Amino acid sequence: MSIHQTSFVLSVEDLTVSFDGFKAVDGLTFYVEPNECRVMIGPNGAGKTTVLDLICGRTRATSGSVRFKDQELLTMREDQIVLAGVGRKFQTPSVYEDLSVFENLELSYPRGHSVFGSLFFRRDAEVKARIEEIAETIFLADLLDEKAAFLSHGQKQWLEIGMLLIQDPELLMLDEPVAGMSVAERKKTAELLNRIIDHRSVIVIEHDMGFVEDIATRVTVLHQGKTLSEGKMDKVKNDPKVIEVYLGH
Repeated sequence: MSIHQTSFVLSVEDLTVSFDGFKAVDGLTFYVEPNECRVMIGPNGAGKTTVLDLICGRTRATSGSVRFKDQELLTMREDQIVLAGVGRKFQTPSVYEDLSVFENLELSYPRGHSVFGSLFFRRDAEVKARIEEIAETIFLADLLDEKAAFLSHGQKQWLEIGMLLIQDPELLMLDEPVAGMSVAERKKTAELLNRIIDHRSVIVIEHDMGFVEDIATRVTVLHQGKTLSEGKMDKVKNDPKVIEVYLGH
């Protein structure tokens, strides 16, 4: 049964992808609401990153539906999906190391993307104000002139989140955002994500259970490409099936 309600930011229904007969994602259905932080957990090989690849158009689905508000994403190209309002951050940060924090954010500012736009692109007050606002959000307000190469691993992750935020996506997808971070940086990243969902929905893939508890509105546990359990963290944590296949290890 399809629930084509536009109240959901994202509706994933019966999503399947097969690679040479192996179903990496197998009939997956879930719905993301406005201002929700949905965290996907599960053992390695459960299909978590593949789900993000399918949503952002990097991998083509075999069957199913992925609707962002009222648009079917499975028929769209990656760049069209970004323009529709879906942002994706991969596991390793891809910032421009030789540029400053300010320049990294400025390059990501959406007005400069077309050839016409970039000809008339100026560091006007609006752009500067937006960059400063984002830098404040991502804890880098004092480092706007710092070269990205000199940032810590955690700060580079925040900068990349900022480069997505400046494009103002309605749905932001993050793949293991706190991997390799210090404890203090993890805490600040949780604070950052809790702030972000005031204005948008976020899907996060994560292994760090403490971090998941700090950020998750709802948790989906994937196992062999299917939903093993779903709900609030407390429910999922105490689900015998989850303990058996995932948390018990």
